[in-house]
Amino acid sequence: MNIHVKSQASLNVEHRNVELVERKGLGHPDTLCDRAAEELSIALGQYYRAHFGAILHHNTDKVMLVGGQAWAVFGHGELLEPSYLLLSGRVTTTVDGEPVPVGEIAVQHTATWLREALPHLPLPAGMLIDYRLKASSPDLVAIFRQPGVPLANDTSFAVAYAPLSELERVVRDTEAYLQSPEVTRAYPQLGQDIKVMGLRMNNRIHLQVAIAFIAAATPDLETYLAVKVAICDLLVERAARFTSRFVTVAVNSADRPAEGIVYLTATGISAEQGDDGQVGRGNRANGLITPMRPMTLEAAAGKNPVSHAGKIYQIYARLMVDRICANLPEVRAAVCVLLSCIGAPINVPRAVSFRVESKMPTAVLQPEITKIVAGVLDEWADIRDGFGERRWLLF
Repeated sequence: MNIHVKSQASLNVEHRNVELVERKGLGHPDTLCDRAAEELSIALGQYYRAHFGAILHHNTDKVMLVGGQAWAVFGHGELLEPSYLLLSGRVTTTVDGEPVPVGEIAVQHTATWLREALPHLPLPAGMLIDYRLKASSPDLVAIFRQPGVPLANDTSFAVAYAPLSELERVVRDTEAYLQSPEVTRAYPQLGQDIKVMGLRMNNRIHLQVAIAFIAAATPDLETYLAVKVAICDLLVERAARFTSRFVTVAVNSADRPAEGIVYLTATGISAEQGDDGQVGRGNRANGLITPMRPMTLEAAAGKNPVSHAGKIYQIYARLMVDRICANLPEVRAAVCVLLSCIGAPINVPRAVSFRVESKMPTAVLQPEITKIVAGVLDEWADIRDGFGERRWLLF
């Protein structure tokens, strides 16, 4: 295996004057598309295993959400036109003459998780679920049924880095905290469509937060403005768990209360007002959008967890850098780039490249990192199964 390790003085994004980090929350149209693609992959994998003994070929990573229309005022929200969710891709539709109910799986499973994720969105009135799932090519189906280590279905690269910066941890936690039972019970006005943009300039952090408020739970402007102030205070206090830097927060800065313009929704998501979504336009596999870091633009969501290197290698890379930083005290930061080779075993990359921040010479680091790489690659089956258990992709 071709493993290249380069030691250098600093990889620390904290040393830069400016850092940007974004997270699109669970109700954002792009995140909904990512999750729809991945949930369909999981549901198909479960069906294939239960009926045929193995996950069969599928790629459901082409999903689009076309936004609908709604009317919202303080105290009341009304849907005027449903959003439209289209699930598409290539799947195994028959096995030895036995049909697979792909349409039924797609619609029923998607409706189930949507009801849980978006409690204020009525189905099907609020979102129509449709599918265009076509049969996989016979050669790909045949490869999946071969014994042994699966073969990579593409030549793809993946990137990962560790550790997360303070700003990255603040941004990721902010959205999760706003969706926690602790906050949603205290502030039922908050919807599920949340976006957090974090900016660090030297030692000052600013969080720009967009939150879709639920009209029926927000009786008047005074309540709306009071909740905004309370959320800002909560988030400043919460950020202190991750950073000692000075933090400011702004919520829904486009509001013009004097003109009656505020971010109210009927269902807690912006898709009701025509905001659209698509797989691959949102968070990377680590749950963040990080333009100051190396990252792949390939969407992991919906790709099959057996042979698609564009998905699997993103987790390989993340596990490698996490273990390097956790197990080698002399390494303060690491970046990994993996390249697959189409037709080669999924656990045999064509190239593995590391940049590590360490004062230790490369000759000392190389054998230790090589052991970690080999250990991660040997876990290919557990990593495959981890997708079905929702362990890896941080929507």
